[in-house]
Amino acid sequence: MMTVSYIFFALFSIVSVIHLIHTWMERGKMRAYTKPLLLLTLLAAYCFAARPVSWILVAALATSWLGDVLLMPHGNKWFVMGGVSFLISHIFFMFVYLGDIVWNRVNLFVLVPVAVVYYGVSVAVTLSLKENLPKPMLVPMILYLLFNSTMNLFALSRLMTLGTVGAVLAYVGAVFFFISDCTLYLVRYHKKEDLIFKKHFTVMLTYILGECLITVGILLG
Repeated sequence: MMTVSYIFFALFSIVSVIHLIHTWMERGKMRAYTKPLLLLTLLAAYCFAARPVSWILVAALATSWLGDVLLMPHGNKWFVMGGVSFLISHIFFMFVYLGDIVWNRVNLFVLVPVAVVYYGVSVAVTLSLKENLPKPMLVPMILYLLFNSTMNLFALSRLMTLGTVGAVLAYVGAVFFFISDCTLYLVRYHKKEDLIFKKHFTVMLTYILGECLITVGILLG
């Protein structure tokens, strides 16, 4: 089974590289072909590697995949539906981390200041979009980043509980996921179109690293 898992991890790596190359070169057609395959190959690799399989993590990756697909068309409606799917995936990730957290091992003197930074960045990034953002979307988009922030805090709490290499990788992955979402907000709705270097490439590089490191981190424990 591990051999099959390695094959799917290799496929995930190949698809990721192809997707990132074509994203860098801004070739939309190949990006559209490869994007739905990213999470499918990662999910397959996890399912063949994990013993036992965490069906909560499977749900988290599956809803992330759905979010990928829903974000592919343009338009606010699709952006919102993709956001809802990703929000659900963050909730599943939180439950994955929760199973390993021992709260009396969590240092609140670290967690609370970090939470203030995450939540402050979430609000600041969203408010910076007010000029181009439809008013009904403002509060839901802030709430989405707050959920992503909370998912990161759960990953950090798991790291403080376990102190393992896997917990470090999962937390770093969560950070990349947060960076990707903040970057996506700025790419889609900020008034300065050139604010982010290689816009879609930056979004997808941090996103792919995020999902991969979280998955590998959970596998390693």
